[in-house]
Amino acid sequence: MTSTRPSYLRLLESGELGRRAREATNLLADCTLCPRQCHADRRQADPHSYCRTGRAALVGSAFPHHGEEDCLRGWNGSGTIFFGQCNLRCVFCQNFDISRQCRGRPVTDEQLADLMLALQDQGCHNINLVTPSHVVPQILQGLAVAAERGLRLPLVYNTGGYDRLETLGWLDGAIDIYMPDFKFWNPATARELAQAADYPDVARAAIKEMHRQVGDLILDRHGLARRGLLVRHLVMPGGLEETRQILRFLAREVSPETFINLMPQYRPAGLAAHYPTIARPLRQTEFEEAVAMARQEGLRRRAGE
Repeated sequence: MTSTRPSYLRLLESGELGRRAREATNLLADCTLCPRQCHADRRQADPHSYCRTGRAALVGSAFPHHGEEDCLRGWNGSGTIFFGQCNLRCVFCQNFDISRQCRGRPVTDEQLADLMLALQDQGCHNINLVTPSHVVPQILQGLAVAAERGLRLPLVYNTGGYDRLETLGWLDGAIDIYMPDFKFWNPATARELAQAADYPDVARAAIKEMHRQVGDLILDRHGLARRGLLVRHLVMPGGLEETRQILRFLAREVSPETFINLMPQYRPAGLAAHYPTIARPLRQTEFEEAVAMARQEGLRRRAGE
C-alpha cells in the first residue's frame, strides 16, 4: 500500500529540513541556484538577478486549482501557489502576466507557510509549487515552518525543467512529486524561444535526477498522485520532430512507465505573435500525431488515459 505520509516529515524529524533551509538561504548572497549562474546578491529587496527576485519569494496567486491533471486536482483541487518571475524567458508563456510582467506580492517564510496551511485547510490534495526553480531556499524555509505547524500534504514541484542538479539535491527527500516541463529538444529553438540554448541538456539531466529521487508516478486507490515523476510537454506548432525526440528520451533513458501529459492547448500567447514559426494555434492533427508518437516510442502511461 502506498504511504500517505509526505517524505519531508522525515527530514523535519531529523532536523535536516531546517538545516537545508538555512544553508540554501545562505546561497542567496552569491546566487548560483539556477543554470543562469548570475551570482547576484539576492538578499536585497530588488537585486540585479536574472529572476528579479530577492530574499522574499513573490507570489502571484494561491488557490485550489481544478484545471490540473486528474491525479493532482482530484475532487477538491490542487493547492497551487504561483510564484512570480521565472528563470526562463519563454516568449509564448501562457502565464506571461505572472512570469514576466507581474512581480507578485513579496511573502515572508511565515506567510508562505500560512498559504500552504490555508490550502490544506481548504481540503486540497497537495501543495503545487508553480515556477519554483528560483525560490528553492524560500520554499524550504516556508516548508520547515508549515511542516512544524501541521502540514501533511504531498509537495508538487511544478517546474519549467530549467533546474540545476545541485539545487535539486537540496530537495531530495523534500519533494514528493516532480512535474517538470520538457519544452525543447533543439538548442537553437531553446535559444530563440526561451533565451536558454542549454535548456535541452539541463532538462535531460534534471529529469533523470528527479526520477532518481522519486521514481515512477504512484497513485493511491483514489487515483491521486502520492509520489513520483509526471512530465509535461506542450506540443508546439511545427515542432513534432522535437516532440518525438523528447518522448524517445523519456522512454529509453528515464522509464517507459513515465507519466507524460501531452498538452494540446498551445496558443500564441505572450510575444509569440512576433515569431512566425509559432504565431498560430496548434492543429488537432499535430496533437493526434504527438499522441501516436508516445505510443510508438513505448510510453505506456499518459495522463488522461
